[in-house]
Amino acid sequence: MAKETSGTDRSYTSLRKAQATKRSLKTIYDDKQFWVVQQGKLQRSQGRPQKTEHLFRVVGEKLPFAALEEIRADLRQLHLGMEGVYVAHDSMGCPRYIGRGRIFGRLKARKKAHPLELEYFSFYVVSEKKHEREVETLLIRAAGFLLEFNTRKKRVGLESGNVRDYEAGTVFYERQRRKGVVKRKRLG
Repeated sequence: MAKETSGTDRSYTSLRKAQATKRSLKTIYDDKQFWVVQQGKLQRSQGRPQKTEHLFRVVGEKLPFAALEEIRADLRQLHLGMEGVYVAHDSMGCPRYIGRGRIFGRLKARKKAHPLELEYFSFYVVSEKKHEREVETLLIRAAGFLLEFNTRKKRVGLESGNVRDYEAGTVFYERQRRKGVVKRKRLG
């Protein structure tokens, strides 16, 4: 374990700030069999700066599609935004489609197009809309080959995406082919 540089014997993990505490406020959905969806808020813990900026205003991860309308109605009442980045997952929790825009309308359309394959969804309402595209790009690149229904956006293999997908002003490192080197064709 890493040690503090001041000479004391505290471990690195004890130097980290405490996690936020979770406060559940109400039940949004209950299928009376497997799943209950709670709505709540994360409260900052002591020692955390109050003015810390957060990337997301609202998050929901791997929620059952059966709860889609209830969550949409509750979020609409809270006036926290209905647009952001969304993920449609299969029954094993693997992401199959990632997109951005009107979260609930798009998820409903995805479920209608693939009713047997999709069981869960995740969504992220981004605090600053200008970062939605970057969050979507990051998720798509990380999920890659799992995204069966993202035919236009995914990249499979070693080819990297276009760095211009990120916001202007972003520092980047990009792998490029040497000039004059011909791309090898796969054998077999």
